[in-house]
Amino acid sequence: MTVRFPLTRLRRPRAHDWSRRMMRETILTPDDLIWPIFICEGKGVRQPIGSMPGVERLSVDLAVVAAKEAAALGIPCIALFPSTPKDKRDERGDEALNRDNLINTAMRAIKDAVPEIGLLADVALDPYTSHGQDGLVENGVILNDETVGVLVQQAVVQAEAGADIIAPSDMMDGRIGAIRTELDKAGFQNVQIMAYAAKYASAFYGPFREAVGSGGVLKGDKKTYQMDPANRLEAIREVAMDIAEGADSVMIKPGMPYLDIIREVKDQFGAPTYAYQVSGEYAMLMAAVQNGWLDGDKVILEAMTAFKRAGADGVLTYFAPRVAKLLND
Repeated sequence: MTVRFPLTRLRRPRAHDWSRRMMRETILTPDDLIWPIFICEGKGVRQPIGSMPGVERLSVDLAVVAAKEAAALGIPCIALFPSTPKDKRDERGDEALNRDNLINTAMRAIKDAVPEIGLLADVALDPYTSHGQDGLVENGVILNDETVGVLVQQAVVQAEAGADIIAPSDMMDGRIGAIRTELDKAGFQNVQIMAYAAKYASAFYGPFREAVGSGGVLKGDKKTYQMDPANRLEAIREVAMDIAEGADSVMIKPGMPYLDIIREVKDQFGAPTYAYQVSGEYAMLMAAVQNGWLDGDKVILEAMTAFKRAGADGVLTYFAPRVAKLLND
């Protein structure tokens, strides 16, 4: 019996490492990484985060050390999030406007020590409010327009402290346009805005809320302003609005459960698009790795490659230094 084989054999290019590297469609480098870092009070302080093994809150002086490490590894940008003590939280989140709060102090210190590193500053009130919501609350309702009025002040204060990218994560309507206008008025025309354009009301944020101290204080949920995980077309409308209002780049959050959204946003708009591999994604992978169920280095790199393959130009990930070391090696 004559066995007829196909003329085209897709396995041929996979036969050798050199050939697989030549044919590879998706390339991951340290340039694709943004490293989120949590800032706490004190000096020489490292506070392990129980639900995020390997991640610590760092005092400002140690955040400077981390920024130097990031620069040495080729990570272009770090994102800063504060762990605000409860005695500095109030109903309106006034600490967000304090020019000497944790984030602003850290940004000035990092810019003095590592001027070449990019700094991304989160704009939202949840790290500063006593109720844990991202905006002002009245009779149980999150006030959109009043919150935007505070956010624009927060953005300008952060730009003054050295932020290169303002990243509004609050999901209030109209905040991108308002922030862009105020930044320009204040002389910060070159400060970028990365909009949390499609931020879902996800169950994957739990460890992050522990890290910034808002989990225990959060009253209610965030479903009236963060997106329904069931919705796809709504995400496209959110992204379109933020781009029209002046966003320089957009972010999808969480990451892995929303790869379809990343792909569609990139295909439709072609704008710089970022994924946030959130705390719950990190915690799941680390739990499996620590239990010996997954090969840590391999699965982390595979996850990073998946974001890039889906269309992300970069990824905010707590694995950033580990990934950069693996890629550099």
